[in-house]
Amino acid sequence: MAMKTLAEVFREALKEKGIESFGVLSKRFRKSKNKLQDVAVEIINGKGAVFRVPEKTAVAWDLNGNRVEGSHYAYAPLCMTEKFEMVLSPEELRSKLPEWPYFIIDLYHWDKHTQKEKGKVCLQVSQSYGLLRDYYTGRELAVTWANDEFKRMFKGPIDRITPYAGPTAEFLKEKDIDEVVLLDPWAEEVLSEKDFDVGAFIIGGIVDTGGNKKKTTPKIGEELERAGIKVRRRKIVLKGDIVGVPDRINRILGIILKMMVEGKSMDEAVYEFQEPLHARWRLRKELPKRAIRYKVNGKTYRVIEKELFDEYSRWLKIRWEDFVKVLRELDLIALEKKRIHHLNKISNARIINGKLYRVILLKKAAMLCYNC
Repeated sequence: MAMKTLAEVFREALKEKGIESFGVLSKRFRKSKNKLQDVAVEIINGKGAVFRVPEKTAVAWDLNGNRVEGSHYAYAPLCMTEKFEMVLSPEELRSKLPEWPYFIIDLYHWDKHTQKEKGKVCLQVSQSYGLLRDYYTGRELAVTWANDEFKRMFKGPIDRITPYAGPTAEFLKEKDIDEVVLLDPWAEEVLSEKDFDVGAFIIGGIVDTGGNKKKTTPKIGEELERAGIKVRRRKIVLKGDIVGVPDRINRILGIILKMMVEGKSMDEAVYEFQEPLHARWRLRKELPKRAIRYKVNGKTYRVIEKELFDEYSRWLKIRWEDFVKVLRELDLIALEKKRIHHLNKISNARIINGKLYRVILLKKAAMLCYNC
């Protein structure tokens, strides 16, 4: 079952009070794509509340975020308490929040990064906050081993996330969490909806996993197990393979949220957060499997169907130029299906050194070129 968002909690709280629409007293939130979510985040953070106002607001929305003619209820800053009657306070809305899991970025390996890489970590943490804020409150983002350097370099709203200076195990014990999911590309099991019942998801705070940072994620799990915490190691895959899955911290978090909150399949969620770079990684692995080897006058040509672009672009975020780029890198030739069919008609199948080739005699090849 998909997990309730903050916007849904806010909607239910307003409905309970018989409120069908609400407005704002300023121009804020007018361009917001999710009015309920953005207003609710501000209320949770103690910036304002919902008040009953004597005159209808100029702008208002119903509880699905659609524009309606004014409302007698409005979001306004807390300083309006003396002027208007408060109907939904920050404390009341907070009391209705469900037990959302924590999403922990573990910075144990912070010092293994260069200054530039540390900047990337900070950016990805900030983007992770933005993703969580679109569904929950953003405070579910915990950053463990958050030292002074991280806090100095972090450009996001540090007061709206949960930074923790100590180890992840200590943080979990303070929150009474005894079982977690560790996102680990080297895990044997794949993440599924059966794993969404844990109190925390842990993503290793690693960027550029080469050199001394290789295979550091499993070590995070070992540390937690030593501290008596049960760890489910899980990986995210695309059609059964980790190749093509984004490796940025915020994109991994985004995939989990798409599955957990929106009920999307893993393949759909990966596609949404994939970049052409990741898609090309996967394409390099897929295309050689579909190549047909032709031998003409002793020279080998590896040919694939041009129509494969349509097939792969359904689940890989590739553009035609990405397809062509990978073809060139792999020294493959793309031909239309009907031309391949013609090549197969004028060639003979032979096994050479354990591999299947289609051999075209030179005369036939010349005829083929003449007919092109």
